[in-house]
Amino acid sequence: MKILMLGWELPPHNSGGLGVACYQLCQALSKKGVDIEFVLPYTARHDISFMSINSAHPQDVEAVIKAGIAYDSFKYVKKTGEIQWIDLFGQSAVYEQAIERIVTLAEFDVIHAHDWLTCRAALRAKELTGKPLIVHIHSIEADRAGNAQAGNPLVREIESTAMLLADKVVAVSQHTKDAIIREYAIPADKIEVIHNSFDTSSLLEVEGASAYRYLESMQAQDYKVVASIGRLTTQKGLPNLLYAFSEVVERVPKSLLLVVGSGEQYYELLTLAAQLGISKNVVFTEFQRGKRYRDAYAVADLFVMPSVSEPFGLTPLEAIGYGTPALISKQSGVAEIIRNCLKVDFWDVEEMANQITAVLQNDGLRDTLHANAYQEYERLGWNHAADKLFAVYEQHRHKVLA
Repeated sequence: MKILMLGWELPPHNSGGLGVACYQLCQALSKKGVDIEFVLPYTARHDISFMSINSAHPQDVEAVIKAGIAYDSFKYVKKTGEIQWIDLFGQSAVYEQAIERIVTLAEFDVIHAHDWLTCRAALRAKELTGKPLIVHIHSIEADRAGNAQAGNPLVREIESTAMLLADKVVAVSQHTKDAIIREYAIPADKIEVIHNSFDTSSLLEVEGASAYRYLESMQAQDYKVVASIGRLTTQKGLPNLLYAFSEVVERVPKSLLLVVGSGEQYYELLTLAAQLGISKNVVFTEFQRGKRYRDAYAVADLFVMPSVSEPFGLTPLEAIGYGTPALISKQSGVAEIIRNCLKVDFWDVEEMANQITAVLQNDGLRDTLHANAYQEYERLGWNHAADKLFAVYEQHRHKVLA
């Protein structure tokens, strides 16, 4: 079976969980004999042997350099040496145009597109070839807008059109399926829930001295560390975490919050921490990779994901893998598959503070939470998701438009 897979990023050139999920899912599918042609909007070295990778950009472009964070611009370096910056919507349009060349050269049975960024290209590929289209939704615009507002109307139009015209919609959680039905009135029987998972063998060892030696030195003085890792956006609910942490500091003065990530809310969060009088208890870093990323999980006594609306959420699973228990928002997909963690409504600042305080004041609770969560973590894998997706492929592969 041959699949034309349209994605926006892959490790190590990813800016979030979408690239990780695509990589690990494709790896599991390849073990089932699925032949994947994965198309990206940029050119980079990935060192991936289990699938083919192609770049969708104009023929006069020598390289496309992706920005370091999600939903940003792309730098086009043309063969003439000319440099051109293209914003996200422009890049999506270029991707759509470039896919026309790729579909004339590649043979495939099914088109599989990940998120709205690839939907225009996917619809064009379906139009040109008549092949069935699977739209895989990892988040919708309402999620990214924090459910407080509708979000960007152009993105919503793209999402709505793609899901209406797709042969099947795959949602990464029941939470996401419910949101798709609520926001776009897509029939429930058209949406298949295939939960994301995590490849436990993908975690690298935490070796050498911690990158956060300051935090370790404070822990030696009986301080406790809470970590939150992710984009600094409305969707992630970080203002509520800061409000909750201000209460935690009152109860447990020797506590520190490590916030790892970058995004448009950085200065807002920095200001809020100052207004709450907890600046000396909050450490902000930029977007991190490699050892500094891994060590952020490992140094913490508790990981918190306070998202307003999280379609799935891989970071709590990474935290558990690196030895740290998790407190997660009930408004998340990962809450559907993991039981041994603390859960709280994103808006319930008082209860969030209570649960954080309980862990920081009780090492036994912290260790038991992690030990039980780790037993669940060890059973994780993408095989079940790959089996369900393979069945979706089989169901639709022979549905070719005349």
